[in-house]
Amino acid sequence: MKNLPFFVIPALSAAILTFSPTIRAQESIMVVEAYSGKVLVASNASAKRPIASLTKIATGAVAVDWAAAAGADIRTLQITVPDTITLVGGPNPMNLQPGDRISMRDALYSALLGSDNLAALTIANHVGRALATSRGKNNDPVAEFVGEMNRLAKAIGMTQTRFANPHGLERPGAKAYSTAADVTRLSIYAMRRNAFSFIVRQTSRQIKVERASGSSNYDIRNTNELVGELGILGVKTGTTTAAGPCVSVCMERDPLVRKKPDGSKGATPRRLIVVVLNSPDRFTRARGLISQGWGVYDPWLEAGAPVQDRQREILSVPNPS
Repeated sequence: MKNLPFFVIPALSAAILTFSPTIRAQESIMVVEAYSGKVLVASNASAKRPIASLTKIATGAVAVDWAAAAGADIRTLQITVPDTITLVGGPNPMNLQPGDRISMRDALYSALLGSDNLAALTIANHVGRALATSRGKNNDPVAEFVGEMNRLAKAIGMTQTRFANPHGLERPGAKAYSTAADVTRLSIYAMRRNAFSFIVRQTSRQIKVERASGSSNYDIRNTNELVGELGILGVKTGTTTAAGPCVSVCMERDPLVRKKPDGSKGATPRRLIVVVLNSPDRFTRARGLISQGWGVYDPWLEAGAPVQDRQREILSVPNPS
């Protein structure tokens, strides 16, 4: 993945919510309209903190980018569970064991819907090995993959982010962090990828694991409770003790069709990204922020989408090659 030179200052909106000092210390939020980049609501949006399994948004984005660049079909590409899964821990909904085989698409379903840490590591191992080989390296494949996650973060302006692994679990000596603003950037970028957005909008999926004893099927349910509600397209949940309950949500409305001065009609696409970090009732919080976000965006658009300070009001997310 090629890095592009650019400079992005983390956007902060004039539409800042008012909280008590206790709530302000606990929570980070950002709401952005994805197509315009208009920042609608923000609070503590540039505070560095752990983001738990929201990390897997980057894992999924790197994986689908790699597959597109390599001409690999994620539906049929089989990847092998590595021996290193024994070092990860956490839930193992598919009872993955070293040597098991699973399609890349099913591994992405388990990682992005079920927040499966072992599936995330399996994805990283396969893609990282392919990347290292293509670059003439003999690096640890997971380390190579995490390096690609950090290169992607840098390329899209996530200047306050560091990834340490592909799953988001905190590990001693491996400091990882991000911000609500940077997770918003990452979510906008990932949701531009059709393969990624198709996966994260599913409420559940049946997937298959091939092992020496035969194949096994598993039902994976989306941990994002908002998926299935009108207009909700994903994207990801995350929870650890250090990060607290987190969620990134994407909601889309039908394009707004309006008549232009020349008499022709133009359509304005409308999509919100809502990021909530460390909120004890993240889904209710996100629903309220969706409503509040549209309440800021609609009159702004009706007024002609004025921008006085672009660096402060617009969140820029490039498309690096």
